[in-house]
Amino acid sequence: MRIVKILHTLVLIASIGLIVLISWDSFHNISFLASQQYMNIQFWICMFFIFDIVVKFFIYPRKWHYVLTHIFFLLVSIPYINIIAYYGIELNPEMQYLIRFVPMIRAGYVLALVLGVLFSNKISGLFATYLGLLIATVYFASLMFFIEEHYINPGVSTYWSALWWAFMDVTTVGCNINCITPTGKVLGVILAAEGLILFPVFTVYITNSLSQRSVRDAAEDRRKAAIKAKKEVARQDSKA
Repeated sequence: MRIVKILHTLVLIASIGLIVLISWDSFHNISFLASQQYMNIQFWICMFFIFDIVVKFFIYPRKWHYVLTHIFFLLVSIPYINIIAYYGIELNPEMQYLIRFVPMIRAGYVLALVLGVLFSNKISGLFATYLGLLIATVYFASLMFFIEEHYINPGVSTYWSALWWAFMDVTTVGCNINCITPTGKVLGVILAAEGLILFPVFTVYITNSLSQRSVRDAAEDRRKAAIKAKKEVARQDSKA
């Protein structure tokens, strides 16, 4: 439906906007959690995400299936940080630490989800989802690693060092940059686990794509051979 495609496009733009906002504040040594501008913008983006979920809930015929497949989308779309700030809720250090990851999870997950939906082919859509998830995870992990480590880790002098660390970790090869903070160590485990899970998916997708291409090429060759044979028969009949 046209309205669904429009909503998907707007959600994709909003997700990219969140990523840009987080990146801008992080690269300028500003905590995006302490930025009032970010808090206001992300609140309305979250409201739009929830609006998108509600609208599509009434459009889709299989409502329970839609709820089950989009429950995580709804959970990450709730503006927890704004709610906590508005009501002045005091959190313990562990929860404060975890809440910092919510905006990044939200932006990355929504981006990957919408990328997958935009493809008509299910296999291509699944591949786009996994690829978007991988890129988002590597990017946000490198960003978080840079924020946490660049003041105390001599190996992380620039963001590009953090990006190189994240890329090498997700390939499970490892990097010569050692993690110092607990955040860095946790991110290293997450990236390695994601690499082990997602790279086989890419291998299966590439193998499947090559197999389908071979089948299509063989069918095209048979079609051309049949056309050529028919022309040859017609030529022989005309001579007779």
